Amino acid sequence: MPPLVEPASELSVDEVRRYSRHLIIPDVAMDGQKRLKNAKVLCVGAGGLGSPALMYLAAAGVGTIGIAEFDTVDESNLQRQIIHGQSDIGRPKSESAAASIREINPYVNVVIHNTVLDNDNVFEIFGQYDLIIDGTDNFATRYMVNDAAVLLGKPYVWGSIYRFDGQASVFWADQGPCYRCLYPEPPPPGMVPSCAEGGVLGVLCASIGSIQVTEAIKLLTGIGDPLVGSLMVYDALEMTYRKIKVRKDPNCAVCGPNATVTELIDYEDFCGSVTDEAAEAVIGSTITARELETWIKEGRDIDLIDVREPAEYEIVRIPGSRLIPKGDIISGAALADLPTERQAVFYCKAGVRSAEALAAAKAAGLKNAVHVQGGVLSWINQVDPSLPTY
Repeated sequence: MPPLVEPASELSVDEVRRYSRHLIIPDVAMDGQKRLKNAKVLCVGAGGLGSPALMYLAAAGVGTIGIAEFDTVDESNLQRQIIHGQSDIGRPKSESAAASIREINPYVNVVIHNTVLDNDNVFEIFGQYDLIIDGTDNFATRYMVNDAAVLLGKPYVWGSIYRFDGQASVFWADQGPCYRCLYPEPPPPGMVPSCAEGGVLGVLCASIGSIQVTEAIKLLTGIGDPLVGSLMVYDALEMTYRKIKVRKDPNCAVCGPNATVTELIDYEDFCGSVTDEAAEAVIGSTITARELETWIKEGRDIDLIDVREPAEYEIVRIPGSRLIPKGDIISGAALADLPTERQAVFYCKAGVRSAEALAAAKAAGLKNAVHVQGGVLSWINQVDPSLPTY
């Protein structure tokens, strides 16, 4: 493919010294490095994938690097989000990441977008850049990033991580498929756990993030074969890479010839956070962590059920609870273990999985069951801050 950007007019003497290992690669050379200097790349997210991506974009000499991130640094981030450090806890991730980038390469211009990326600002922000790197971890934002990139004609490099598995691709509707060609519809709510629920091997972020930056460099300089029309699948446990062909979907809702998505939509509604059954089940059947504390102190006859996974239960739990994973309740395998005489109180990490378990329990006849809004995290925040979070 032709280079995505034109070369800058020159490199300074200091820049030549800094990028000398690039300059002696014939495929990159002075021309390629000047293109990198002239490039403007936005990284959506400064978390697991964004951390290595931002650091290597800076080291490579990408002239303008944008950071779209609204979150703050938490101690649980540091296991994988290597652009942040201990002293950054509580600091906006965008500011922490910008400081690290400037330390890596003072010749880089860093632009901070310390805001939630949404339908109102995504076009304005994306329009400032040549290329987007997607480091998000939720489906609503992924679909918004894709649709905005398609509608603006922008290429973007996508990555995804979970436990020991990673994926990466380049989506560019002008040259090949988009994200919706691969995944036309989001998975059912609760079907695919997030990294916060299922975990991720920290170093996996570096493996996928480095692939994303490699693809960005190839697109910007016009070298090599980008992953346009290909999905790279990485299994860290088996140490295997598979390359899967992805074809442009002629019926794609956003990049097909008869596209039905011609403007941004309500992505939260499109992806959903919980199923319709769960949303209905929680109405009038939700209690707060404070209310649960009161019930326990009063000696109310309840059966407190943790619906997370065993590994999570080992980390932290509400005292007096027992474990029945949500999957066993949904499948029906554990319905016989649910209480018939006592009131069932379900909780999970943040309230989504317990809502799904509540819906299944009510369908099975436990009409007086309830779930805890905000899950064990709310219990820690409101009742017992001495417990660890994750």
